[in-house]
Amino acid sequence: MHNLLHNLNDEQLAAVTLPAQSALILAGAGSGKTRVLTTRIAWLIQTGQVSPSGILAVTFTNKAAKEMLTRLSAMLPINTRGMWIGTFHGLCNRLLRTHHRDAALPQTFQILDSQDQLSAIKRLLKAQNVDDEKFPPKDIMYFINNAKDSGLRADKIDPYNADERKKVELYQLYDDQCQREGVVDFAELLLRTYELLSRNQPLREHYQQRFQHILVDEFQDTNDLQYKWLKLLSGHGTQNHSALFAVGDDDQSIYAFRGANVGNMSAFEREFHVKNLIKLEQNYRSHGHILDAANVLIANNSKRLGKNLRTDAGHGEQVRVYEANSDLSEASWIIEETKNLIHDGASRSEIAVLYRSNAQSRVIEHALFSAGIPYHVYGGLRYFQRAEVKHAIAYLQLMDNPHNDSAFLRVVNFPTRGIGARTLETLQAAAEQYRVSLYAAVPYMTGKGGTSLSGFVKLIEGVRFETQQMALPELVRVVLEQSTLLSHYATEKEGADRIENLEQMVSAATQFVSEEGYGHGAPAHLGPQAQASAGAAVVNEDGFEILDADAPLATVMSPLSAFLSHASLEAGDNQATIGQEAVQMMTVHSAKGLEFNNVFITGLEEGLFPHESSSREHDGVEEERRLMYVAITRARQRLYLSFAQTRMLHGQTRYNMKSRFFDELPEDALKWLTPKVQPNWFGAKKSAWDEAPLVGSDNALAQKMIASKAIGAGAGWRLGQSVAHAKFGEGVIVNIEGSGNNARAQINFGSAGMKVLDLSIAKLERL
Repeated sequence: MHNLLHNLNDEQLAAVTLPAQSALILAGAGSGKTRVLTTRIAWLIQTGQVSPSGILAVTFTNKAAKEMLTRLSAMLPINTRGMWIGTFHGLCNRLLRTHHRDAALPQTFQILDSQDQLSAIKRLLKAQNVDDEKFPPKDIMYFINNAKDSGLRADKIDPYNADERKKVELYQLYDDQCQREGVVDFAELLLRTYELLSRNQPLREHYQQRFQHILVDEFQDTNDLQYKWLKLLSGHGTQNHSALFAVGDDDQSIYAFRGANVGNMSAFEREFHVKNLIKLEQNYRSHGHILDAANVLIANNSKRLGKNLRTDAGHGEQVRVYEANSDLSEASWIIEETKNLIHDGASRSEIAVLYRSNAQSRVIEHALFSAGIPYHVYGGLRYFQRAEVKHAIAYLQLMDNPHNDSAFLRVVNFPTRGIGARTLETLQAAAEQYRVSLYAAVPYMTGKGGTSLSGFVKLIEGVRFETQQMALPELVRVVLEQSTLLSHYATEKEGADRIENLEQMVSAATQFVSEEGYGHGAPAHLGPQAQASAGAAVVNEDGFEILDADAPLATVMSPLSAFLSHASLEAGDNQATIGQEAVQMMTVHSAKGLEFNNVFITGLEEGLFPHESSSREHDGVEEERRLMYVAITRARQRLYLSFAQTRMLHGQTRYNMKSRFFDELPEDALKWLTPKVQPNWFGAKKSAWDEAPLVGSDNALAQKMIASKAIGAGAGWRLGQSVAHAKFGEGVIVNIEGSGNNARAQINFGSAGMKVLDLSIAKLERL
């Protein structure tokens, strides 16, 4: 016990050894929350309060789940393979596989990642002759996922106009299509599980009784349905509810655009009558000046539970601030500082360049490339999202479930086998007529197209027969060869990388069967009934089949089905992966959960960070401030902040004001590397901008126009200039685009928000 709890600080120790009651752990950045979660689980098991099967731990990334399992294995002499530790989607997938009949799903149901879901929606719109300009596929996907995340089926939505009525209709048709094909999207995993537990009382009570302790990581990132799912599974409102141990940081809630509701933390504290609220404020990551900057900044947010990070590491270096003339000079400065860091012994992988928008990366990438500095841009395609890998996965999906129309359409004519668009349109019409999958509709086809399609079906059936007794890695190898994917890419000029990626799938399959407990020689198609041990499956007194409490996923799914689910869930994971010995480049959202010795936060300008859309959204600026807080707390030793007076974005030059966040940082924590721009928010003080040359036509003419107090098309004006508008009131010009009759100004009108006005029409008065 001493070894388990040693080296925990007082706050961590208090959290780990809490009694079996619901608790909220407010874990600041770098405060050791993963250690607390893992040690809490180990302590509960070692003290005999719960068996490993009585634990349910929910994480937000597969990487976090694997790390917890690895740490637990090192702490305790237990087999962690059967423990229910994973992401929301992973745990829901496991539960639905176990109870697929009750969930009205085929046992071999497959998971659509976001790319596949979008393809399925495009296919639906085409089949329904829907104008995809009026109803863009991405908008329909957002509508469907948002409805599911809110726990709403199509028949529960009350449309408020004709367009919404059409979206609801498409939602229902999409659900019908997915059910027919035996596929589910990410949002469906959670909703289908919630519906199953809601309506099936014996099943619900079984899991409520089993999971005595539920632990949740990154609780601030839960959406409304995930919180309802946790309440349901914990037995909230019942006499013997489980202990819900929620760990999160409301100051790091940055995923509102994905549906995350930071208010769930306050709701949990209130609804679960939480008596134990512990703040982990000891930071083990960053130096003092960095933490001071983070603490003072985030204190400007009004809706927070409140905490203050501290460190024993000393003040460290001040936060360096650089004002550049342009985005090009900003990039040049980053290069010089990066060279200095590397020269002083810094590892390139410990240098991170963060930006608010992907559009900012181009200039910095070019500068790094020109300087010969290796870099890695996070945001590229993950392994299971690459085109050649998606093709191979589609063939494997057809091995497991031939009625997956998305997989069928992806590879029916790839590599080319003479099946044209007209043939596929005829096939889709037949499938619609007979209400069957495309695969099942092939026998209804005649002529040359029918012959080609039959040849494809024979290929799939032949490989399925040939691989019946093969282990998963061997099956993957045969599919890669028989599908002719390998020979196809061998003919391409730059196909070597694609072939290497495809061959990597055999290694991925080998690693997968080892990690998930499948025997290396176990046939990939073999179902769980044949794989499960003699006593694994039991029927309880209520008459439904449940698995042994410690049964791993290998007893629920065939190796092939499990591998395909793994591929889909990995493709949807949002966790960043670090490149080898290269400067790391990524958006601030992508940097969540990561840390680096040296961090550059770039583009700190009004309208960029905070983003201009934040002024139009409820609590938008507070979310942007949390995003800035996350960015700051990624740095361990040295932090750089930069902004540019002008920036080329989307083909236009923007004239910028420094971000308001600079006015919210403590002066003694900052070291200005260039002459500091004085505060100029709503005309508070003069700044360097007030001395800037006038932008516009002839300077003398511009002076005359300004003297008249009328600013119109073709006139001169200055960034940071205070103006007045009859409707919006007083404001400050923060950006100027175009010239002459095409001139537009972006103006911050305070309570009226950010407005872009056509200067040939708007009547502005200079103040």
